[in-house]
Amino acid sequence: MNYPNGKRSTKQSHAPKGKIKPDFSNRGMSLEEDINVTNQYYLEAGIAVVHKKPTPVQIVNVDYPKRSAAVIKEAYFKQASTTDFNGVYRGKYIDFEAKETKNKTSFPLSNVHQHQIDHMKAIEKHGGISFLILCFSPLDEVYLLPSSGLFLYWDDQWNGGRKSIPYAFVEKEGIQIPFHFQARVDYAAALDKLYF
Repeated sequence: MNYPNGKRSTKQSHAPKGKIKPDFSNRGMSLEEDINVTNQYYLEAGIAVVHKKPTPVQIVNVDYPKRSAAVIKEAYFKQASTTDFNGVYRGKYIDFEAKETKNKTSFPLSNVHQHQIDHMKAIEKHGGISFLILCFSPLDEVYLLPSSGLFLYWDDQWNGGRKSIPYAFVEKEGIQIPFHFQARVDYAAALDKLYF
């Protein structure tokens, strides 16, 4: 809040003197940004090496208004992307997709694509770990859901099953990931509970 004297108010912490209570009111711009911050923390702390995969783009038309600045006028995706993130944790290859939904009761399968499912199934076949990190935005809750849960609903939708994963299933079969100050989306702790 801005006061007439120009000074800004600061939130008072109810933590014991000398300890800083984290302020979660500005919880990152998005799930993906929170995961990027987490991955950077993991890298610096020697916990894991995980990076966001770049999307391959074919640049077709570039304008050079100045010698020092180029403006891309036209570009196309070279191929469909697989999943958002991959890397190594505790000697295992991990590969995952991060998704947010505004739905309170389910995660729509339309947010995932067949080529991503095929990629995740291939990862599992070769001994890697694949999973979804799901954020139910209205509930301010984030879960790690093993890909087996995703595959169950994905395959069943083609046989007349539902076209979404119920929140109750995610809550039961997934691991909730609480927000932390440094590792904002501490999925490594969830992986420890499920796989290690």
